[in-house]
Amino acid sequence: MSAALDISGKGLIIAAPSSGAGKTTLTLALLRLLARQGINVRGAKSGPDYIDPKFHEAASGAPCLNLDAWAMTPGRLRSLAADEDSALIVEGAMGLFDGAPPQGKGAVADLARLFSLPVVLVVDAGRMAGSVAPLVAGFARFDSAVRVGAVILNNVGSDRHEAMLRRALAPLGLPVLAAMRRHKALSMPSRHLGLVQAGERADLDSFLEAAADALADSLDQDALLALMAPTPQAASLPQTPPRMAPPAQRIVVARDQAYAFSYPHLLADWHAAGAEITFFSPLADDAVPECDFLYLPGGYPELHAGRLAANATFLDSLRNAAQDTVIYGECGGYMTLGDGLIDADGTRHQMAGLLRLETSFAKRKLHLGYRDLTASDGPLKGAWKAHEFHYATTLKAEGTTLFTAQDAEGNALPDMGLLEGNVYGSFGHLIDRA
Repeated sequence: MSAALDISGKGLIIAAPSSGAGKTTLTLALLRLLARQGINVRGAKSGPDYIDPKFHEAASGAPCLNLDAWAMTPGRLRSLAADEDSALIVEGAMGLFDGAPPQGKGAVADLARLFSLPVVLVVDAGRMAGSVAPLVAGFARFDSAVRVGAVILNNVGSDRHEAMLRRALAPLGLPVLAAMRRHKALSMPSRHLGLVQAGERADLDSFLEAAADALADSLDQDALLALMAPTPQAASLPQTPPRMAPPAQRIVVARDQAYAFSYPHLLADWHAAGAEITFFSPLADDAVPECDFLYLPGGYPELHAGRLAANATFLDSLRNAAQDTVIYGECGGYMTLGDGLIDADGTRHQMAGLLRLETSFAKRKLHLGYRDLTASDGPLKGAWKAHEFHYATTLKAEGTTLFTAQDAEGNALPDMGLLEGNVYGSFGHLIDRA
C-alpha cells in the first residue's frame, strides 16, 4: 500500500452476479486486512440483513450499517453512509441488479448510483474459463450509471486457471484485483436464515485472520484503494431529525443469541432523540428491567425454545411487565409472546401466553419479502417499510390485528400481527418510517 494514499471518507461496493459467489468472505477478508494495517474502515450491508453486519463488525472493529435502498429514502441513506474519518466497504446482497419486483428497487446497484461508488465484481470462476469475459462484460455495460471498476476472481483452481481467466478478461480493460484460490477452510456454516451467527463461532477471529491472509496473497491493494471514491460527507447534507421517534423514554431491548436481530439505525434514532436504552438477556434468565417500552427483536428463539420455556424468571417478569409496560415483539420476539412454539422436532414449548398465537417449525414454510405495513393505533401508529423472513407456520392467531400489509408490488396481504392490551407483535421487521 502506498503510504501517501488516504482513503478516509472514501468507499467502494463489493457485488457479484449472484448469491453464493463469495462476497461475504471476501468483504470480511478485506475489512480485516485493512483494519490490521491500522486503516480506519467500516462495513455496510445492502438490504435487510442482521447476520452479516455482525461479521463486518468483528472483522473491522467498527459498527456496521444497514443500507436498504428499498426501505430508506436517499437522504436517509446518504446520512448513514456519511463519515469523513473512515473508509466504507459496502457488501451487496444477491446479484448486483437483484431487487424487489416489479422494477428491482433495493438492489445494491441503487446504492452504486446514489453514492457514485465503484463496484468490485466478485466472480465465482470455479467452473469457467473464457466465459468469464462475456459475463463480466455484460455486467460492466448493462447500466452506464453503475460503474463496475474492477473484478475479483474467486475459487480459482491453479496458476494455469488464473492465467486463462486473466487472458480472457484482458480485452475488457478492467483490473483484476485478486484471484482467490479455493479454500475449503474459508467456507462459512449456515442455517435456515443465513450464516451461523458471528457470536456463536469460537473460531471467528482465526477465521478472519485466515481469510485476510488468503486475500493478501493475491490482492493488488494499491489498485483497490486507488479505485475508491468519496462517500457522502456529513457537512454537505441537510440536518434532519431522527426519522424514527422513540416509542418511550426508557426502552429495554432483549439482546443475546436468541434475540439478536435489531437494526443499529433504529436504536440510534431512539437514542439521538433522548431515549434511554438498556439491554438484557432472556437466554440468561434475566428479569425484565423496569422500563416504559420493552422490545423483543427477532432472532432464533426456536433453537433455544426449551431453555426459554424453562426460564421462569424471564417469563414471569415478562408477564408482570405486561400489566403496565408496552411490549413489542418482532418475528422471534413475536413468537415468544405467544402461547406456544413448536420446534423442528415437533416438541411444543410454552411461551409467555400474552398473545393468542401458536407457531410451529415442525413443517417449515418460507415467508420472504418486503412489506408496507400500517398500524392504525398504538406506539407504532403510522406507515412503515418492513421486511418479512421466517420459516414458521402460524397454527393460531386470534385477536385484534396490528398492521394492514402490502407486498413490494402493492398487492394486499392478510393483516399482520396481533395486539392484546399493552402487548404488540408481528413477523414484520420494521426498517424505517414510510
